[in-house]
Amino acid sequence: MNPVRGLPRPVIGGPFRILLLACSFALAGYAGVRLLAGDWLGVVLWFVGAALLHDLVLLPLYTVADRAVLRGLGAAGRREWALYVRVPAAFSGLLLLVWFPLISGRVDARYRSVAALSADGFLARWLLITAALFGGSALLLAWRSWRSWRSPGS
Repeated sequence: MNPVRGLPRPVIGGPFRILLLACSFALAGYAGVRLLAGDWLGVVLWFVGAALLHDLVLLPLYTVADRAVLRGLGAAGRREWALYVRVPAAFSGLLLLVWFPLISGRVDARYRSVAALSADGFLARWLLITAALFGGSALLLAWRSWRSWRSPGS
């Protein structure tokens, strides 16, 4: 009797998949060695700090925001509308996270000398992109609602 008979077989994949996986592990290992070769303590502190910031600050914040959106939508029939707020908010938040120094205007002269660009206008562009994301999401919701109202059989 086989003790692991009820368990599914692990999917290993073909030789190409195994080679690709081995290459990706090798590349990640090389990048990790190169990254930690300089200031390994600073890198480790940055990773730990980022994990703590996400788990202790950001996760509760966007959980509360998501619950507020769900509560604001009210009835159970409108709960699927939350996706039309979550997606543009997630993209806008990701853009803010990546480009925060430029959006906030907190760049020093070193950035200007290296990039040869001014940081002016990033806040306006980020607000414009955020408005376009939410506007596009609202148009998509309106179109899908109109389409479902027009053809109630589907």
